Amino acid sequence: MPKQGIGIGIDVRDNNIDKALKRFKKKVKNSNLMLQIFENEAYVKPSTKKRQKKLKALARNKYKIQELKDAENRI
Repeated sequence: MPKQGIGIGIDVRDNNIDKALKRFKKKVKNSNLMLQIFENEAYVKPSTKKRQKKLKALARNKYKIQELKDAENRI
């Protein structure tokens, strides 16, 4: 199986490796590459994905309702 590149590259300017490394880390973080790698480490059943998605939605909804109640109490 051929290896795939990560598709993120930077140019080193003025032989400044520290700044280049800092820019590279920022690009990796903004591209969510590490998240994709983590998700692809092991197989997750579709039913598990669906359950996790539902639980996250419930948590977001609960948090939103709590924020609305807090906003009403402040008024």
